[in-house]
Amino acid sequence: MNFDELHDRVATGSSKWTLLEGEFGIKGDDVIPMWIADMDFKAPAFLSDAVHAAADAGDFGYFANIGSYLDAVCWWSQSRHGWSIVPDWIINTASIGNAVAFAIQTWSEPGDSVAIFTPVYHEFARKILRNDRVVTELPLVVRNDRFTLDFESYEGRMTGREKILILCSPHNPGGRVWSAEELQAIADFASRHDLVLVSDEIHNDIIMPGYRHVPTALAAPEATPRLVTMISASKTFSIAGARLGAVIIEDEALRSQFANTVRRADLAPNLFGVVLSRAAFSPAGAVWVDELTGYLAGNYEVFRKGLLEIPGVSIHKLEGTYLAWVDFSRLGMTDDELWRRVTEIARLVPSPGPAFGSGGEGGLRFNLGTQRARVEAAVERLVDAFADLQ
Repeated sequence: MNFDELHDRVATGSSKWTLLEGEFGIKGDDVIPMWIADMDFKAPAFLSDAVHAAADAGDFGYFANIGSYLDAVCWWSQSRHGWSIVPDWIINTASIGNAVAFAIQTWSEPGDSVAIFTPVYHEFARKILRNDRVVTELPLVVRNDRFTLDFESYEGRMTGREKILILCSPHNPGGRVWSAEELQAIADFASRHDLVLVSDEIHNDIIMPGYRHVPTALAAPEATPRLVTMISASKTFSIAGARLGAVIIEDEALRSQFANTVRRADLAPNLFGVVLSRAAFSPAGAVWVDELTGYLAGNYEVFRKGLLEIPGVSIHKLEGTYLAWVDFSRLGMTDDELWRRVTEIARLVPSPGPAFGSGGEGGLRFNLGTQRARVEAAVERLVDAFADLQ
């Protein structure tokens, strides 16, 4: 596939490209959006072909035959990640964000606390608060341009009211691929505090060369009675509009509790979500993901090398995801000053660091899931925007 081919996402109504003015008050055809975590590449032919075939069949009524989709999820998990699962463990939701909200509702009550490692995907905290729960932040520590865990400090932050620990694996926004040892330590922490461990593994397929994603279920099999894993084809194949996520729960009692919450919401799988996800989790999808990952690794190298020209700026090592975390904290700017310089002078719109919680100050998250030419343009603009520091 030609990942360099430019694709007009304004014409297709992409949120990433059309919500800039509404979200940030930023407008202009010269702006490069690098915020929302979906990619700017046109869908591969095998996805479009699957949708065309479903449309040509001309039947859009209620449907119940999702067995082939569940089989595809199981095949993908085994072939790509070495994790053997069965269809009975899978509960479908409209999205992983939707699944996180259901998890909060299932295993906590209003006033309870939910723990998260910050900075982290901003929707975790939003969903905790919107469900009248309290956020317990467990700040990550930067070592050698990587976010790392600090369990000694976390013990002092726990209040005893926590019911759930939400993990982002691989980590968004830091691009960390947690090692098996780190995942085991996280599972041990959840066990010590009697927490349900929700492992959001939506970015598990975008892994940079030299790294390997380990499902939490494989790293810590003894955590099964408290472990909930969430995956989806949406990030890997940029099909968030298909609205389908898979929640994998091996423990029968835990699975029954979650299923009851989903049942009360009266959800059913989206027809085209099933069609797209089934086509994605396939041998053709595996070939495409390998090609994509190589291209994204090249984007990261262009971005990393270009930012070396800006004194005092450091970029975290990208181990997984297509989301690069850049630390501007040593420049001595406030977050507002940094934001204005990047958006008004460089005309780029990344995700603001403070949105990800404690530890996000002084940072910006850049989505590199776009054409190489746009990454090169972004680098040039950033270097020019900070030229007075050189």
